[in-house]
Amino acid sequence: MKLNGLLARSTQARPGITGIARVDRRTGDLLRRIGPGDVVILDQVDLDRATAVALVEADVTGVVNASPSISGRFPNLGPEIVVGAGIALIDGVGPEVLRVVKEGSKVRLHEGAVFVGDKEVDRGARQTIESIADLMIVAKAGLAAQLEAFSANTIEFLRRERTLILDGVGVPELSAPIRHNQVLVVAPGRDHEVDLKNLKRYITEHRPVLIGVDGGADALYRLGYHPHVIVGDPDGLATETLRSCAEVVVPAHMDGHAPGLERVQDLGIGAVTFPASGNAEDLALLLADTHGAALVVTVGFQATLHEFLDRGRSGSNPSTFLTRLKLGSKVVDGKAVATLHRSRVSIGAVVLLVLAALVAVVVGLAVSGVGAAYAEWFADAWRTGTNWIGGLFA
Repeated sequence: MKLNGLLARSTQARPGITGIARVDRRTGDLLRRIGPGDVVILDQVDLDRATAVALVEADVTGVVNASPSISGRFPNLGPEIVVGAGIALIDGVGPEVLRVVKEGSKVRLHEGAVFVGDKEVDRGARQTIESIADLMIVAKAGLAAQLEAFSANTIEFLRRERTLILDGVGVPELSAPIRHNQVLVVAPGRDHEVDLKNLKRYITEHRPVLIGVDGGADALYRLGYHPHVIVGDPDGLATETLRSCAEVVVPAHMDGHAPGLERVQDLGIGAVTFPASGNAEDLALLLADTHGAALVVTVGFQATLHEFLDRGRSGSNPSTFLTRLKLGSKVVDGKAVATLHRSRVSIGAVVLLVLAALVAVVVGLAVSGVGAAYAEWFADAWRTGTNWIGGLFA
């Protein structure tokens, strides 16, 4: 009896959320190996939108952040996206959790605590929609200081990269037919696949040069398009996507090291490096502009002030700001283009219009002498036709 009771208690489901732990301090490496049902353990102050979108798309069960997901410096968007998607977020656990929890172990999250087996290994704050809203109100007070820091970073970036931004020095040559043509640049931003689907009519009509940035290239391939150019780290892209593209541009560090270049070379795909401190999205825009694009349509790019200041972009925000300033009116958001190409007249309205026109013609013929003549001609033609068909079977 005692043994049976012990077995019954041991098999009872424990409260909380369980999953396989994926642990890494390097967020970029971590995002490449997460999947459905995983519990992600990372260390990122001010969880950014791009990371949050990747977590949601991977369908993870929970997120444990060793650092505060909202530090109060500015209202970042990541935590709201994660919690809004129904993913558990335990915040500010501390760096020890990255050492204690091993990659691949089974963990359980319950009321802010992290368990491995029956042992509680660490504890933080379980974030909710309400708690995030309160933190965002406080964080808005730090927006002014963030803008001041951004201004200083912009000046420093311009000193370091002015020849690239102003003169295009260092931009690699491409064989894609960009000059005088329209270019569609797809990045892995929020709702980028939905926006790309909405641009189907635009792509069919204008045949733009397609540039995929990181996961945006995979989105293009999944929807049946072959990107002309891919810009980003090849290690994070599907092999089929890379092979469907004619050219790959690999962002490189200022010392010339280009992560992922070896993989492209092993696949026998043509690749060039692009040494710059800007992010891949900005490099794609500079490529399009330097090679003479007539218009650049963007999908998955940040558009609001909060997105622009999000931590995931902060290191290259000066690059983003100056790149957009350089391209000016040449850059158009994909949502606007999709709206302009959306059909405003339904098929039903067109059918009704045609029927109304036919009725008007019939009525006009009926009330005129010409109509009677046409009716008599039609009746004679009908009798002649029926007599001829009847003769065939006589």
